[in-house]
Amino acid sequence: MTALAAAVEPRAYGSERLLAVDPAQGALSHHAFRELPSLLLPGDLAVLNDAATLPAALRLTSHDAELRLATREPNGDFLAVVLGAGTFRMPTEARGPAPLLAVGERVTIDTLAGAIVGVDPVDSRLVRVRFELAGAALFRALYRAGHAISYAYHARASELWDVNHRFASRPWAFESPSAALPLTFEVLGALRQRGVEVASLTHAAGLSSTGSPSLDRRLPFPERYEIPAATSALIATTRARGGRVFAMGTTVVRALESSALEHGLVRAGPGVARLVIGPGFRPRAVDGVLTGMHEPTTSHFALISAFAPTPLLADALAAAGREGYLQHEFGDACLILPRGRASGGALRDRPPASGPRR
Repeated sequence: MTALAAAVEPRAYGSERLLAVDPAQGALSHHAFRELPSLLLPGDLAVLNDAATLPAALRLTSHDAELRLATREPNGDFLAVVLGAGTFRMPTEARGPAPLLAVGERVTIDTLAGAIVGVDPVDSRLVRVRFELAGAALFRALYRAGHAISYAYHARASELWDVNHRFASRPWAFESPSAALPLTFEVLGALRQRGVEVASLTHAAGLSSTGSPSLDRRLPFPERYEIPAATSALIATTRARGGRVFAMGTTVVRALESSALEHGLVRAGPGVARLVIGPGFRPRAVDGVLTGMHEPTTSHFALISAFAPTPLLADALAAAGREGYLQHEFGDACLILPRGRASGGALRDRPPASGPRR
């Protein structure tokens, strides 16, 4: 699939499309997203990331620049990327030079103020900022002053309702865990009617692009997560009965696999996902993945390469391009099925499901 060349609107709810990739058969099939439950089996488990997306784009009033929050440290400080002059309508790499912020320098965003408490020694655009407010007062100020992160391929600035899914919980994410956006309550209900269990965790999804090639090579940054005891127990139960675990998004993969790597199994509780997943990685906790459509140069594509052969994924992207699928967070999705047991739906190369398109 080629990169998006023009500004694009997301699909209307209910019109999203789903490309299923079956590594066991080397086959692709096209579906309406609402057909997702038919591709899973009774006894499977779908795990969601319920993190709400913060207004993480902060236009500085003290400098001609923008802060994009990327992660939050255990002490409450934020790791942030400094962007230069310009707006989201300019590609991040084409923004003006970022100001060199020094440790101790004060920054303001309307009535919200903070101080730079750290500058990355390799790339000065990566800073740590400590805001003067804390707790609920800080979040009230962020929601007053901030905006959802938008990119030049967006037809308009994203609003918070564009980037938050229906089951959003704690405001931990800095960019949307977008694979979950097409998951309506109707689809979730159909999964349960199918006999598929649904569970959740919270993962602080970070930035997908910084505009700096050196910083982009370091993505994804370490990101915090928390796995509820009920989710850990459901994963163990699903495994014991021979069911399959599907991650509804790459952030879910990263949280579950990080926990499994650290503890030998998926353990309930908080953690930090430092694991970077790519080709050759052997998943221990996740069998299948629901994700958006991503270019081969992205960390998201590298992650799903651990679940399917790269040539098959390249074929899937080419097929998606021919059929007009939308990339990124615009609503269309890709389901990577497990390499083992057969899926619930017929997976032959067949034409796209009928339905509205854009």
